[in-house]
Amino acid sequence: MEWMEETGWESWLGTGGLIGVAVVAVLLLLLLVMRFKVHAFLALIIVSLLTALAAGIPVGNVVDTLVAGFGSTLGNVALLVAIGAMLGALVETSGGARALAEKMIGIFGERRAPFALGIASLFIGFPIFMDAGFVLMIPIVYAVARRLGMNLLAIGLPVAAALSTMHVFLPPHPGPVAATEFVEANLGYVLLLGLLVVFPVWFLSGHLWGKVVARRFVVDVPDAVFGTMTGEEEEIENPPGAGTVVFLLLLPLFLILLNTGLDGLGSAGVVDAGASWVEALRMLGQTPVALLIAVIATTVLLGFRRGRSGTAIERTLENALGPVCSVILITGAGGMFGGVLRATGIGDAIADSLAAVGIPLILAAYLIAAAIRIAQGSATVALTTAAALVAPGVLASDLNELQVACVVLALAAGSVLAGHVNDSGFWLVSRLLRIDVKTTLRTWTVQQTIESVAGFALVLVIYGVVSLV
Repeated sequence: MEWMEETGWESWLGTGGLIGVAVVAVLLLLLLVMRFKVHAFLALIIVSLLTALAAGIPVGNVVDTLVAGFGSTLGNVALLVAIGAMLGALVETSGGARALAEKMIGIFGERRAPFALGIASLFIGFPIFMDAGFVLMIPIVYAVARRLGMNLLAIGLPVAAALSTMHVFLPPHPGPVAATEFVEANLGYVLLLGLLVVFPVWFLSGHLWGKVVARRFVVDVPDAVFGTMTGEEEEIENPPGAGTVVFLLLLPLFLILLNTGLDGLGSAGVVDAGASWVEALRMLGQTPVALLIAVIATTVLLGFRRGRSGTAIERTLENALGPVCSVILITGAGGMFGGVLRATGIGDAIADSLAAVGIPLILAAYLIAAAIRIAQGSATVALTTAAALVAPGVLASDLNELQVACVVLALAAGSVLAGHVNDSGFWLVSRLLRIDVKTTLRTWTVQQTIESVAGFALVLVIYGVVSLV
């Protein structure tokens, strides 16, 4: 920050004092959110302000420090989350999600309906938040379970697990995007390595665990969902084909990975990194541009080409922004908290302490995210806060770009551990799958733990491999 460079300011607290302030700050944040039910956005601002004052930042520079951290985070995160939400809304309202699910069942067969709907949910979960995706998929889950006479949990749990896995590990979801920004990781590498992680993690924690759960707990399909009879949901005129939906969901992934690939080829001297055509293609692969292209293509293919009016499409896009505003602001406030930690030197003190006791950064990242997740519930808040805490250590390290991307995925894995009664996702799964709290703890909480541990184990394997690069 400019004022720090001009004045050469350093906190009056030593390493122990700075770490103490960090611990108190996190505990105060959890107390405000959990005990006093303060909104996470306000709680993060309050804690950031108090932390800045406690560390001795000059009063005249406190607000500048807070705003700088908030603004620098929002610059990229707001674009990605908002455009991603628009893409998801277009896919949802066009009937694309249902078309994809039905196609998967047609390919894999009714006997493999849980696997088919899980695969469909992995695709759907790329642009759509977990809560919205589960609400979108649950009528399909009910209809398929009733038609096949299956245990509701046998289908519902793999679907919820797929959406959770995508939400936690892959951009453009806010948690991994924010963590990527904090540790200055390459978003393309995070996406590429995340794609390697999500299927095996879902297969273990969603598909296989779903089979175990289905044998232990039987849940009959209720007569109604959301107040309407299952199977009688409003039919959407002229829905798209599953192939069109898959193409639109893979389009931004292809563009982003193209950017990353050209970056690697440029570094290796295979292509001229300064060539106009390389720079043009890399611009198309920048995540905001890639998602924007996908939204434009989706608007044409799922909107205008299928007879939807411009007014209806505009209303869909407008409605998509409301639910994500809170997430964007909370993420920005998390960036504010991280900015304060960096400015005060708390992050450096934590990194030095971890190095002194021999805890590797990737393990510290996982443990910190897991502790915050268990304490306050929100995976996004856990991932954002933990990333802010470990960022100075990562930035000061000599990790290569692939290793830094693994740290982001380790943070993501920790942020999903043992979701329980303080997590909104816990109650969403419990309510929509019609299971009591005890059963939800024995099914969903265990699923989240398997997802976390399996994800971290796989990330460690990838980290060991890329460390040799």
